[in-house]
Amino acid sequence: MAGNIFGTAVYYDADCNLNALKGKKITVLGYGSQGHAHALNLKDNGMDVTVGLREGSKSWQAAQAAGLPVKTTADAVKGADVVMVLIPDELQAETYEKDIAPNLKQGVYLAFAHGFNIHYKKIVPPADANIFMVAPKGPGHLVRRTFTEGSGVPSLVAVEQDPAGDTMEVAKAWAAGIGAGRAGILETTYRQETETDLFGEQAVLCGGVCALMQAGFETLVEAGYNPVNAYFEAIHEMKLIVDLIYEGGFQTMRNSISNTAEYGDYVTGPKIITDDTKAAMKNILADVQSGAFADEFLADYKGGFKKLYAEREKAANHECEKVGAELRGLMSWLKK
Repeated sequence: MAGNIFGTAVYYDADCNLNALKGKKITVLGYGSQGHAHALNLKDNGMDVTVGLREGSKSWQAAQAAGLPVKTTADAVKGADVVMVLIPDELQAETYEKDIAPNLKQGVYLAFAHGFNIHYKKIVPPADANIFMVAPKGPGHLVRRTFTEGSGVPSLVAVEQDPAGDTMEVAKAWAAGIGAGRAGILETTYRQETETDLFGEQAVLCGGVCALMQAGFETLVEAGYNPVNAYFEAIHEMKLIVDLIYEGGFQTMRNSISNTAEYGDYVTGPKIITDDTKAAMKNILADVQSGAFADEFLADYKGGFKKLYAEREKAANHECEKVGAELRGLMSWLKK
């Protein structure tokens, strides 16, 4: 039954009613990582699901082969009671203006798996639309795999507009329909999800961790140490530590490492993550909160992703990537 974790409402299958979706015409836009998982899981739960894709999409045949009806985005939106938008953030606003908005029925339930475009008002739906979010806290392949195994991935749910008065019930039904009710459905808001997600990606999960590992690799190599040793110590073994934290938090990780490593953790961590680092994180959060990052990202997209592609190429050519590729070739278990 429903619970509470540090002020956050948590729902399970018993708190959700799939009938809130049954009988409704459902459209899932996109058939990538999340799109295929949402569409197939709902289909397996007896829902009337159509996939909407752009003309010529390479996913068209894959969706059809899975037994799903496929239409162009505009045609899939026409007459749909519930539309879930699962295409990349940078494509959503222009797709909305061109293919979604002109074809939305009155009183539609319009949903997203990330709050980016709604929160920053890149998409402004009509006042009669019911706006909700279901955001699984895991990649689509995991959402699909766990569902087929009888479990699920926890998901966030949020409601932004609720003229019908039952949008949260529809959101919970969607979350339960993709398997999240087996693990936990946590209530949030569009603002909370969007800003914490972007900050986490930039300051910790991707930007912070990758920059930290790369700086550690460079420091060792510049000091004359062999790149192989540097790669193992600064990059490869990160997974061992993160897996332990994933399984049981910092305490489990610290119980599993040597006393030497634990002592170094306590005394050296604060020398790396200083007050200046925390101040930089606050500036990053401020850019996320103000929408400055969103505008910068979308401006780069509209300019042909020049910065994104340049940084991608630069990162791909870094020495640590070349060393890592050679070392991973020795690891037979990675090929399975």
